[in-house]
Amino acid sequence: MAGRADARDGALPQTPEFTGKLKEKETRNDGVDAFFAADALSPFLRGAMLAQRPQRGIAMSSNPLVIFTPSGKRGRFEVGTPILHAARQLGVDLDSVCGGRGICSKCQITPSYGEFSKHGVTVASDALSEWNSVEQRYQDKRGLIAGRRLGCQATVQGDVVIDVPPESQVHKQVVRKRAEARDIVLNPSTKLFYVEVTEPDMHDPSGDLERLRDALASQWDLHKVAADLHILQSMQPVLRKGAWKVTVAVHLGDAENPPRIMHIWPGFYDGTVYGLAVDLGSTTIAAHLCDLQTGEVVASSGVMNPQIRFGEDLMSRVSYSMMNAQGADEMTQAVREGMNGLFTQIATEAEIDKRLIVDAVFVCNPVMHHLFLGIDPFELGQAPFALATSNALRLRADDLGLNIHPSARVYLLPCIAGHVGADAAAVALSEAPDKSDDLVLVVDVGTNAEILLGNREKVLACSSPTGPAFEGAQISSGQRAAPGAIERVEIDPATKIARFKVIGSDLWSDEAGFDDAIATTGVTGICGSGIIEMVAEMRIHGIVDAPGLIGTAEQTGSANVFEDGRTNSYLVYDGTAQGGPRITVTNRDIREIQMAKAALYSGARLLMDKFGVDHVDRIVLAGAFGAHISTKHAMVLGMIPDAPLDKVTSAGNAAGTGARIALLNTDARAEIEQTVRAIHKIETAIEPRFQEHFVNASAIPNAVEPFPILNSIVTLPTQTFNTGGGGNDASGRRKRRRA
Repeated sequence: MAGRADARDGALPQTPEFTGKLKEKETRNDGVDAFFAADALSPFLRGAMLAQRPQRGIAMSSNPLVIFTPSGKRGRFEVGTPILHAARQLGVDLDSVCGGRGICSKCQITPSYGEFSKHGVTVASDALSEWNSVEQRYQDKRGLIAGRRLGCQATVQGDVVIDVPPESQVHKQVVRKRAEARDIVLNPSTKLFYVEVTEPDMHDPSGDLERLRDALASQWDLHKVAADLHILQSMQPVLRKGAWKVTVAVHLGDAENPPRIMHIWPGFYDGTVYGLAVDLGSTTIAAHLCDLQTGEVVASSGVMNPQIRFGEDLMSRVSYSMMNAQGADEMTQAVREGMNGLFTQIATEAEIDKRLIVDAVFVCNPVMHHLFLGIDPFELGQAPFALATSNALRLRADDLGLNIHPSARVYLLPCIAGHVGADAAAVALSEAPDKSDDLVLVVDVGTNAEILLGNREKVLACSSPTGPAFEGAQISSGQRAAPGAIERVEIDPATKIARFKVIGSDLWSDEAGFDDAIATTGVTGICGSGIIEMVAEMRIHGIVDAPGLIGTAEQTGSANVFEDGRTNSYLVYDGTAQGGPRITVTNRDIREIQMAKAALYSGARLLMDKFGVDHVDRIVLAGAFGAHISTKHAMVLGMIPDAPLDKVTSAGNAAGTGARIALLNTDARAEIEQTVRAIHKIETAIEPRFQEHFVNASAIPNAVEPFPILNSIVTLPTQTFNTGGGGNDASGRRKRRRA
C-alpha cells in the first residue's frame, strides 16, 4: 500500500547479566543488544552506530527509506510517493496551505545527498523525482533557495534524507537558550573615544590617519593604533564632515593584536556598539546581542543548526565528512549560512544596523569548533581525538564569512580536550567549580553532554554521548520543543492515566479550558523534558519495571497499556477523533532513554571514581535542556547521582552565560585560558569502568547503586515483568507457538 510507514519496536534485553557485568559472549537476541551495551567502551561512536542496529522481527522492505530531519522520523514508502504525503503519514511537521497544488510554497524541503552512515543509507542524486514544471513556475515567479524542492511536487525515487527548514515547520521550535541574569564586570574589548584631530597643514605634511592616531595617543593614551583598509577608504570625508571632531570605536587589542580602529563617526556619536555571544550547539545556535557600553542584553534569538540534515549527533557528522569528499565543506557552509541568517534576524529584532556589531565570542564543542572554522574533523573521529588546536583563537569576522562589521573581531574560547570543547570551558567560566568550597558536579545536558566535577582542589572533565533522544529525536512520538509539545507529565496512581502540560499553555490536560488554550497548536508530540517525566512517572507507578520493560495491562493495572507488536506500549493521548496524533510511549522509546541516561550517568560516576568519592555536595544542571528537567524525575531515571533535591539546581544556558562573560569582560578571557590548562580531562572511551557503569546505569534508576536519598522521597515498585512466562521471552517479546 502506497505511503505506509513501517513500524519499529524494541525492548531492552531482560537477562540476569543485565544487573551485573555483561558476559563476554552474549548471544541472546543475536548479540545485538550486548554489542551496543559493550560499545560503551567507545561511547562517542555509540550514537552514530545505534541508529544502524538491526531492528528485531522486521522484514526488510524493498521500498525506499525516507528519513526526515530534524525530527528523526523515518519510514519506507513506495516509489512515487510525494514527500509531503510521506511527511503527513509519519507526523512530520511540514507545512502546506494549498493542499499540495504547488502554490503556497510552505512545504519547501532540502534533500541531502551522499553517504549517511548513521542512517545506514547512501542517497543517490536521483533519489527524488526530477525538477518539474510546477517547481519551475514557482522558481520563475518567486524564487527558491538553492537546493530547495517543493515537498508536494518532489516524489520518492530512492532512499533519501530530507531536511525540513524552520520556515517550513508549522510549529516552530522554541530555542530555549535564553540569557540568564548575571552580574558581569564590564570591560569590553571595544570602546568609543571622542577626539579632536589637528587639521592638515601645508607645513606639516602628515596624513589624516597619522594625525588621528596622534589624537588617540595624546587624548586617550592609546598608542600604536592600527587601521584596516576600509577605514582609510571612508575616513577623510568623515573627518571633514565632523569639522575634525570624531568619535572612534577602537578595539583595545590583546596579547596577539595591537589596538585597531573599527569605525569612525563625525562629531560626537551618542549611540553605542554591540557584541554577540554565540553558543554554537549541535542542535541549536543561540545568540545574545549585547550593548558593549552597558552590558545589557538587547536581544536574544536562536535557530536550529542547519547541519542537522547531515546527522543529528556529532559522530554522524564526522562520519559524513569521512565518507563524502566535500562533506566537511558542505557542513561549514551550512553552519555559516545559518549563523548569518541568525545575525540578520537578531539585528532586525533589535532594530540595529549589523555593521554596529564589532565583537563576537563563540563557544562550541570540538566538532562544531572545527567545522565552523573550516577544519576537517576527521582526527576527532578516532583515537587519540587530536584537536587542530586547543588554544583560544582571535580572528576577524571576515575570516569566517560572517556578515557583521567588516573589521569585527571574533574570539573562540579554548577547548579542554578532543571531546570537551569551548562550550565546557564557558560552563567552567560561568559556574566556576574551581572556586567552589564544596564538591560540585556540573552537567551540561545536550546531544553531547559535558560534565565537570571539582572544587578548589582540582577539576575533572569528560564528555558523554547521550545522543538526540533527550531532544525528542528517535522517540516514536518525539519532537523538538515547540508549541503543542508535551513537556510536563503526571500519572494518576489510581487510574494510571496520564495528564500533561504542553508548551504554550499553563493548564493541565484535565483542567477546564485546556482544549481552548491549545486550539491553535493542538497536542503534537513529546519533547525531551516530557519524555523524561513520562518514563519516570511510568516507573514510579509500576508501568515500567527497573530493567525497562513495559508490563501488560493485567500486570500494570493500566487500561492504557496495549500490545504493540511483540512488546507493550502505553497510550498517552489519542487525538485521532479530532484529526490529531495518537501519542504513545513504546518499549523502544524506553530503551532510547535508557541508553541516553546511562551514558550521562556513567560519565558523572566515572569522574566521581577518579575523584575518589561516592557522593557530591551539589549538582548543577546546565544547558537549555537542563533548565527544563524535573530534578525528581531525572533522579528517578538515574540520569544523575543520588543527592538531596534541594542541592540540585539549574544554571540555565551556562555556556551562553560564559560566552557573555568573555564578551563583556576581556579579563575573563585570560582567566578561562589559565583555568582550562588546569582542568584534567578523563577520556571515557578508554576507561574500562565506563562500560561497567553504563551497564549498571541502564536499569531505572540503577542496577547496583542504592540511591538512598531518592528512596526516602519515592518508593519505586520492585516487581519485574519478565517472569519467564506469560508468552514473553527474555527480551520481552512474545514467544512463537510451536505447531
